[in-house]
Amino acid sequence: MDPLTLFALANGAVQAVKKGCQLYKDIKGAAGEVKSVLKDLDEQFANNHKDKPATVAQRNAYIEEKNRVIELNKKQGETAGIYQELANYLGDFFDNMNKCMAVIEEEERKNREEIYEGEDSLGRRALQLVIMKKQLEQMAIELREMMIYDSPPELGALWTDVSEMMKTMGEQQKVLLLKKMRADEVVAKRRAAIRKKLRDEAIWGVILLFGIFVLSSMFLWVAYDRQQKYPQYGNGLFPKTEKQRRAEAEPQIYIGR
Repeated sequence: MDPLTLFALANGAVQAVKKGCQLYKDIKGAAGEVKSVLKDLDEQFANNHKDKPATVAQRNAYIEEKNRVIELNKKQGETAGIYQELANYLGDFFDNMNKCMAVIEEEERKNREEIYEGEDSLGRRALQLVIMKKQLEQMAIELREMMIYDSPPELGALWTDVSEMMKTMGEQQKVLLLKKMRADEVVAKRRAAIRKKLRDEAIWGVILLFGIFVLSSMFLWVAYDRQQKYPQYGNGLFPKTEKQRRAEAEPQIYIGR
């Protein structure tokens, strides 16, 4: 489980929550007050351009703002859906934050108790973990302040409810996650040891086969060389013994059937 991936997921959830909060605020602010808001926009535009006619860009910006207010007023019934989405994104944030924190704590433990064998230097990896931890804590603070102090009251209550629930569930999941990570690590080490053993056995097998091949080639070459230089010893792999050569040299007596 990579902490960088978990951090990226948590950061994505934070951005989604921020956009959702802003949209919720805009809709709530425009809902039921569209007439007064549009009237204020008309008065501001007229007052700003009493003495000098508005440019095309200024008039287009004014029209776009009026259309935005009208569209927000049409969406006032969609706040329930946005509220649910915010709850989901908050859950995603806390879930990934708790997982990331658990992974960071596990890496810190391993760095204290085991020899570090990662690709990055130990100092660089430690700095990455510290920065991620601080940024996650800062994200939580920003979300809390935005939802409690800079949003409608119901979003502040949503933050309180979700954060309290995730605090309890997060601690429980953290224990289970650490247990699973350590069990997975044991399994991974066992598998790595098995792979190493099989690889070593394969290497020794190749070496043995190569040795047998070389030794056999030497025997064949010695037999061939002996056949060329000493044909009296026969054409077999092993030379004929003195007894065999004497027996072959004696005249053969035909005894019939």
